[in-house]
Amino acid sequence: MTTTLDLAGIGIGPFNLSLAAQLDSIDGLHVRFFERNARFDWHPGMMLPGVELQTSFLKDLVTATNPTSPWSFIAYLVAHRRFYEFLNADFEAVPRQEFARYLAWVAERLSTLRFNCAVREVGFNGELFTLAFGHETRTARNLSIGVGLVPQIPDWARLILGSKGFHSSEAAHRLGDMEGRRIAVIGGGQSGAEIMLHLLSAPRAGAEITWLSRRPNFQPLDDSPFVNEFFTPHYVERFHRLAEQRRAATVMRQKLAGDGISLSTLRAIYRRIYELKHFSAGPEIGLLPHREVLELTQDRDEVRLVMRNGFDGGIEMLSADMIVLATGYRYEIPECLAPLREKLALDDNGHVRLASDFSAKWDGPANRHIFVLNGGRFSHGIAEPQLSLMAWRSAVIANALVGRPHFDTEPASQLVQWTGDDGRSRLRNAAGLRA
Repeated sequence: MTTTLDLAGIGIGPFNLSLAAQLDSIDGLHVRFFERNARFDWHPGMMLPGVELQTSFLKDLVTATNPTSPWSFIAYLVAHRRFYEFLNADFEAVPRQEFARYLAWVAERLSTLRFNCAVREVGFNGELFTLAFGHETRTARNLSIGVGLVPQIPDWARLILGSKGFHSSEAAHRLGDMEGRRIAVIGGGQSGAEIMLHLLSAPRAGAEITWLSRRPNFQPLDDSPFVNEFFTPHYVERFHRLAEQRRAATVMRQKLAGDGISLSTLRAIYRRIYELKHFSAGPEIGLLPHREVLELTQDRDEVRLVMRNGFDGGIEMLSADMIVLATGYRYEIPECLAPLREKLALDDNGHVRLASDFSAKWDGPANRHIFVLNGGRFSHGIAEPQLSLMAWRSAVIANALVGRPHFDTEPASQLVQWTGDDGRSRLRNAAGLRA
């Protein structure tokens, strides 16, 4: 008989890969991670030339809680005999292709990963989770869901998907030769900026390149020291204690801490536009911040956008031959979890409610856990969908799985006192004062 797994992971992206790397240091566990694709491939459609990571390479799969692990980024550099070259290159930000190769290197070597294994359906028989594959069923005591987010496609854009438009997740495969075409890039985040820079730098550029964003300007990522405190275990734990409505409002106010444009990318775009404008006969360039697309129509080979200008309130129109949707991603409960959906507790945003250890709140036994990775933006804060805390989160989940503190996940003392009971705070909550 097939042995029951202690943990079955569904999806092998960076987050479940981090969990697999952390669990590799714990003896006696029987775990497997399943991925429908044939191999590990991190965002291949966004691997444009020159794209950079927005976080430190030390925030890798394991280092934050397990620095002696053989699966660290430093171990990868040493294994490839380029430790000193990497240091001497003195990157302001690590090339994303380098980090992707590091992730793939780990994925090729961990024995607990299974590719070409699509989980068709997950059920629960009252004692164990059941995972149905093509012609096989496996059982597991616990699950970790790491299938990632899905592209966010505005309703008005669905009409032209494929022929006249595509999501940024396909950019590296779809941009190709845009010579002579009118291109509109929609989205003011890092993906939109990277696509814009790529188009401006192409040998055969489009006739017109227009960049639109709903944001009031093309705004940089805020990675200043105190803002980076949002990306610490201490802050995440304090954030999780807040009331649900307060958490949601806080996340919206912190957008640019996790979803802004790297300053180096903004500078490169501005400088490239300067060169094209003053030194060569480049394409016509339009920069349109504070625009919201209201409607899209297609007339033969032309796409027409109707926009509201948030700066002066006017209505504007723009014609283009191709639309690139850098419109981000959205959370979605995987289809394979449909049999369990009614057992899951959801918040007002349709996200699974998560406990502090990233386990879903569900109608099932307390000793059976469904860990959800990249689904806790509104429960654990803006750091949860980012790479920054994946090693710490994996350690928290590993501790919950084995029922003991195998990893030290306790947050160190912090400079910033988020609540009145933090550290040596001189503040006292009003509830603790006598009348």
